[in-house]
Amino acid sequence: MRATLPLLVHTDFPALRRQALETLQVNLGYKCNQSCVHCHVNAGPNRTEMMDEDTVALVVAVLKARAFKTLDLTGGAPELNEHFRSLVQQARGLGLRVIDRCNLTILSEPGQDNLAAFLAAQGVEVTASLPCYSPANVDRQRGDGVFERSIAGLRALNALGYGQPGSGLTLNLVYNPQGPVLPPPQGPLEADYQRELWQHFGIRFNHLFALTNMPVQRFGSTLLSKGQFEGYMQLLKNAYRAENLPTVMCRTLLSVDWQGHLYDCDFNQMLGMPAALGSGARPHLRELLNTDAAGTPIRVAEHCYGCTAGQGSSCGGALEAEPAELTTERA
Repeated sequence: MRATLPLLVHTDFPALRRQALETLQVNLGYKCNQSCVHCHVNAGPNRTEMMDEDTVALVVAVLKARAFKTLDLTGGAPELNEHFRSLVQQARGLGLRVIDRCNLTILSEPGQDNLAAFLAAQGVEVTASLPCYSPANVDRQRGDGVFERSIAGLRALNALGYGQPGSGLTLNLVYNPQGPVLPPPQGPLEADYQRELWQHFGIRFNHLFALTNMPVQRFGSTLLSKGQFEGYMQLLKNAYRAENLPTVMCRTLLSVDWQGHLYDCDFNQMLGMPAALGSGARPHLRELLNTDAAGTPIRVAEHCYGCTAGQGSSCGGALEAEPAELTTERA
């Protein structure tokens, strides 16, 4: 796989500094039961990197020491980590909002039969990948049969109350474009998803997040192999909107890799760009026990234009209501 960092590190992207931390985003490992084309983690069934018990315990200690409001669990498939459920229970016990970034098909994997019920019992917010409401489009991006299994997972979550009015159980869906284009406007696309999934499958959900594909790892390498990297980067830069800068996710978030090292965001983690915290070259989670990260600089590179292009993009979807008037894709 071809590395994109050498093409991204030299940048004119504006300097950023961190505000008070609200979210600790923890990557529990790169092992996944799927291998998606758009994956910026290069996750898959053959990956072996998984967070161990001692590092998970350190995550809990940091959550106790710092005023985090949200624990955002990601991967790979975070649920494949053997300590996933213990971490969820401890974080919920501390009163934190817990997000599980779920690929939906994990709910029907062997050994995960009661996973959906566990998430519901703990009041975990599920943010689930569903890059389209079309079976053909989903299977093309994520593998044969993935759409059918994803619908089954959504129905199981709905049956437990997820996405249902008044249940208190939040179910969000995530859309990613299938090529080197910006996502379409989030509001109208959410309405399309709501209509199509309800009419054809009887499925309800709360919100749709439209995310821009980042030119890193598997997706970045694919762009290079197809000769589309430079064109995609130019698209992102042409769609830059300075008004998105105040609300980019790295302002209030820190990303933790499976070994406990700290990054400004999940994309920087995948590029091997550690956060500029403390005195070491690779700051570690343990430093947050005694260090306030507010006010520290955020490392930026060319891929940061992906978060500020058009309507903006973050782990919580679009940053602005108005879309870009550039090349976008419909679901």
